[in-house]
Amino acid sequence: MRAQRLRPPKYKAKVEAGVLIAKRWILAVLRHHVFHSLAELNAAIRGLLERLNDRKLRKLKISRRELFMAQDRPSAKALPERPYEFAEWKKVRLGFNYHVEVDRHNYSVPYRLLREELHVRLTAGVVEIFRKGDRVAAHARASIAHGYTTLPEHMPLEHRQFAERTPERMIEWAAKTGPATAMTIEKIMSGRDHPEQGY
Repeated sequence: MRAQRLRPPKYKAKVEAGVLIAKRWILAVLRHHVFHSLAELNAAIRGLLERLNDRKLRKLKISRRELFMAQDRPSAKALPERPYEFAEWKKVRLGFNYHVEVDRHNYSVPYRLLREELHVRLTAGVVEIFRKGDRVAAHARASIAHGYTTLPEHMPLEHRQFAERTPERMIEWAAKTGPATAMTIEKIMSGRDHPEQGY
């Protein structure tokens, strides 16, 4: 099989000419100036760019801005409502503890998806988990290494019930029987290294 030759680029010369014009009318003018902030540099470039776009073209006798407004602007689409946000994608498998590890942090996913292959979309502030294109979980991105972010609705019922047990709730539950029962439960839990040992 013979390799097919690539076609030469159509508009390369025009683009390079545009870069050359920008160099001459913007960079050349600013080459000896010293700027003390990016905002100051951007303001200087903006002013020179406006001047360049309003300058009449020799052959066409109209400016670049007029040309843009007449030809390109009518067919331009509106900008998206939200600005582009860089996202990273990873493929993961949901472990037995219904969490996926992403960037050394664990995020919960509905437990019924155990051992399924999932896709994770990471942005600067959000971690989204997808199964076959459908979003199944979303969390605020956390930076705590080896930590866990768990939503109660992702847990099996028995795990959720266990997680809802706290020393305060246990004592409150015991107080419904009577104050002596509440004191007994409090004493059992305070005598252990971890309250869970007393449950």
